[in-house]
Amino acid sequence: MAEKIYIFDTTLRDGEQSAGVAFTGEEKLEIAFQLERLKVDIIEAGFPCTSPGDLKAVQLISGEIKNATICALARAVPRDIDLAWEAVQHAKDPRIHVFINTSDIQIAHQLKKGRDEVLIQAEAMVRHAAKYTSNVEFSPMDATRSDREFLYLMIERCIDAGATTINVPDSVGYAIPEELGGLFRSIMENVKNIHKCRISFHGQNDLGLCTANSLSAIQNGVRQIECTINGIGERAGNTSLEEVVMAIKTRKDFLQFYTDIQTEEIYRASKLVEGLSGMPVQWNKAIVGKNAFRHGSGIHQDGILKLRETWEIMNPAEIGIPKGTELVMGKLSGRHAFKVHLEEMGYHLSEAETERVFNNFKELADKKMQVDDRDISALVQAHLGEPEKEAWKLELVQVSAGDHAAPTATIRLIDSHGTLRTDAAVGTGPVDAIYQCINRITGLTPALTEFSVKSVTEGIDAQGEVTIRIEESGRAFLGKASDTDIIVSSARAYLNALNRMIAARQ
Repeated sequence: MAEKIYIFDTTLRDGEQSAGVAFTGEEKLEIAFQLERLKVDIIEAGFPCTSPGDLKAVQLISGEIKNATICALARAVPRDIDLAWEAVQHAKDPRIHVFINTSDIQIAHQLKKGRDEVLIQAEAMVRHAAKYTSNVEFSPMDATRSDREFLYLMIERCIDAGATTINVPDSVGYAIPEELGGLFRSIMENVKNIHKCRISFHGQNDLGLCTANSLSAIQNGVRQIECTINGIGERAGNTSLEEVVMAIKTRKDFLQFYTDIQTEEIYRASKLVEGLSGMPVQWNKAIVGKNAFRHGSGIHQDGILKLRETWEIMNPAEIGIPKGTELVMGKLSGRHAFKVHLEEMGYHLSEAETERVFNNFKELADKKMQVDDRDISALVQAHLGEPEKEAWKLELVQVSAGDHAAPTATIRLIDSHGTLRTDAAVGTGPVDAIYQCINRITGLTPALTEFSVKSVTEGIDAQGEVTIRIEESGRAFLGKASDTDIIVSSARAYLNALNRMIAARQ
């Protein structure tokens, strides 16, 4: 039978220790409400001794949150523990979390004490916290670098003193998954009263191993995982809540466990914490990153369109991502995905039209880092109503212009028989030179009655969309084209109108 993994969220405590992050009391409460909707089991709301503001924030959360244990952190000193209790005493289910350094390097250089002193202090302070509540958590800080025998003794004595949860933290992100699993097995084997408490793991991500370490811990007896939204926290951050939760949910075949997390609230929680913390989520962040469910490869897009599960092991709807799977149109996109995307935009083109638009899209994607729907729409509009067979195709356009030079255009066109035709012309400006040259090659001299240019998108690499209107014998013909080079789009728009005029003649 599957066992429950309790999720202990420390976004409001360790997450706030991220350099540059400081939540107001109101912001902490807003995040706490979202964590409650997420159905987190324990919310570590703060470290009350650090400031009067944090004390008030934890008190505020304790009074408002009804469906989660509210925890406050305290060093193993009486004042910290007293303030922690003052902060959480009105919570529906209050917890005091006591910690002390246990590695030799931190005992000697930070506490400047001996092991025996630290052991006595830890035991006494856990007992002090247990006078306030039976829900006491104890953390031997830097446990993964601590002497094993000393660690066993510390845990055993603190359980006897009243700790009901023992959290073993990898405080500097030092552990390797296999090594960590061995540590928990040895704790189970060597701490005789370990069965009296729940075992927890708190990981730091200094080596990028938080999620792997957390899963290893679970497989070796841990039933509480301490984590944060988006993995924010001190230095390189903490274990990411969304990664552990979705790993458990996705790999039920391998991990015989479950959580009570309402996963549809994960994305909302991620965006809330991202906004209030000011820490942007990296695009390729697992689960909640911008690219987590976006596909740019044509091979992947084709597979997704046939069956989403070919390239996605999770459904974005499970995480609450509103847009779901997204096929990103770019230079790696294939015809299948492009045609489906056109239909989603409301365009139903013939095969010939689709091919022409797709070829122009590929050219554009090589020039622009991002191609959005406005770009694609401009390409489609330029080809709507084009004749199936073009009388003339643009092969080359080159312009020389300046305030002390006569604008000159060199144009190479391909006629309907595949013959290359090249010529040059001078005009009053670069666009006029282009049109004069095209007229010389084609032998056509329609009247140009309208010429307009507009930007399709924002940015320095935006497409310039050119719209022109020509007239012959009282009939008007519209031409459109777009390109990141306004000179090229001017030439294409003119040819677009000429081809329509020729098709109308025929």
